Amino acid sequence: MRSYSLVAALSLGSAALALPGQFSVDTTDEIYVPPLDIVNLNVPSYSSDTQQWKFEEGPPENATGNLIFDTVHSFLQHWPNTRYRNGHNIVPGMIPNGTLVYHGTDHNTIPSEPDWTATDPEHSIAFARGKDGGGWHLTLAATRPLKVLYFDGSSAAKMSEGTMDTQDIIAWGEVQPGRYLDERQRIKNLCRWGKEFGIDGFARMEMDFEVMLCDFTAGVEVVSFLHVRLLPKDEDPYFPPIPSASSSPSPHLASLPPLDSDSWVRIFEVMHSGSWHNRYPGDSRIVLDLTGLVSLYDVALAPSLVSVRADIERCDHRVLGISSNDVSNVMRKLTEVIGQPHPSSGLDWKALIHVIVDRYADRLDLMQHLLNFTSSDSQEVLQRARLTQTQLRVMLAPYLLDSTVVPGADTSGVEALQWASPIFRLCATTHTSVMINKIPFMTPSEHLLLSAIEETTREVCRVTTKLWAVGVMSGLDTFFPVELSGEPDITRIMNDWRQDIQKLMSWLDWSIWVKCRPACGPEEMCYLPTWPNNALRRKHPPPPPPTWDPQNITDVSEAKYLTESTPEIEDAFFFFEAPTEVWRKPQPKCIRRLMPYGF
Repeated sequence: MRSYSLVAALSLGSAALALPGQFSVDTTDEIYVPPLDIVNLNVPSYSSDTQQWKFEEGPPENATGNLIFDTVHSFLQHWPNTRYRNGHNIVPGMIPNGTLVYHGTDHNTIPSEPDWTATDPEHSIAFARGKDGGGWHLTLAATRPLKVLYFDGSSAAKMSEGTMDTQDIIAWGEVQPGRYLDERQRIKNLCRWGKEFGIDGFARMEMDFEVMLCDFTAGVEVVSFLHVRLLPKDEDPYFPPIPSASSSPSPHLASLPPLDSDSWVRIFEVMHSGSWHNRYPGDSRIVLDLTGLVSLYDVALAPSLVSVRADIERCDHRVLGISSNDVSNVMRKLTEVIGQPHPSSGLDWKALIHVIVDRYADRLDLMQHLLNFTSSDSQEVLQRARLTQTQLRVMLAPYLLDSTVVPGADTSGVEALQWASPIFRLCATTHTSVMINKIPFMTPSEHLLLSAIEETTREVCRVTTKLWAVGVMSGLDTFFPVELSGEPDITRIMNDWRQDIQKLMSWLDWSIWVKCRPACGPEEMCYLPTWPNNALRRKHPPPPPPTWDPQNITDVSEAKYLTESTPEIEDAFFFFEAPTEVWRKPQPKCIRRLMPYGF
């Protein structure tokens, strides 16, 4: 008889784990199960031992659990994927039976090869650009679940700065930034590769969400194919001809349609429809299978990217620089997760991640507000500190043990707060401790999710419990009174709290905190600089690729831009170009929902 396998031990329950010498397990006919492929995120395994729950031990420098947690929380949401355009995840999913998708075109022919569809008609109508102000608009309905792959980030934004890196790995076998305009060959290569696995399409995001549909005759049926009126008969569906620089003192202004033109309505409404999916649940017509998550933030899957990301801000993260060996590993894992059905734990990872964000996001935001306070009145500062302490206690209320013993206020040194470590541990492990029974059934992607959740909740609980314990030791908590030997320095405590909360929120980096303050009015919409309207102009735009298709265009001037790459066209395409730093780090602002528009 050999030692317990994990599966055998778990089948006997927690008692078997606690009392290994009291149970005899016959393993004569037992099939050997190899060790689980648990993803290593450089995060230590935390036990109930107080030594493992020290408040001075933050996350490792190169840990990416917070990034995996946040990107998974942001899937299919327009706002966070506009804020961080360069996606790092590939996720299998499906579009349910009966779901509608839309396709706009300038001719009355249904595509006979892979082409683009939109999840909202406001998006696809922008492509219906026939003559005399009309165009053709096709509505399709799924007749069965459509199998898709989702690329997160602004993965349909045609840029060389990283938005298409994850697709490049599949389409070209490597990241090729110079081919960001080669969309026709991209969709053909993706669909050719996906055919073996029964993939019907690829979900991406630009101003709104789209599906690159591989076959318009497979798994979909025509609901309608209508010739629709989109503009006055005398209005060009594209921007007016661009005058030369010599013929106009302001070619940029001359190239734009009048501010009261209906062309602006079409442009704005694409952005508007995308905003419907800004926050959770995002575009719910695409259902993702997180048990097959492939993340380029997984340091075990793509270790070569650790050094690439070192010392650069998150907004500059991208997949360019990945090693060929890591590309092979990514493709191997992707093939595994989509190639055949795989058993999983049955856990609802999406719900769990959103529960954690719901529980802490609003409270941390309030904490930051309370701590953003200065006063020369010591009583006002004390009152604000007590309010802050109350909020900390509210966050930790489910874990405040009645048996907690607080040492004297004169206790000092690194062990001064360790009395609170059981509360830290309970806070950090409550959501995941029972999952030990599911570990044998988890996919490698689920192990990655579990590690990311554990790392994230540990840091949230480490910081909040530490701040609460400091407040208790400073006499600020009426639930746990202490005898003070002197007056605590409340101003210093408030400053320390402010720095710790700011550091925690910066590390978490949840886009739910990025919003228009004050809120926008009824005729306004909160907006982040978005491709293509606010994108930086290309200094040396490449020529259109041989496979360029004018039907795959997303803005009324893009067709001319791609076929006539001149400085004047540059100005027409990026008609509200944002300053470089604003584009790099998008900040929210209120824009008008009615003419005259402004982006």
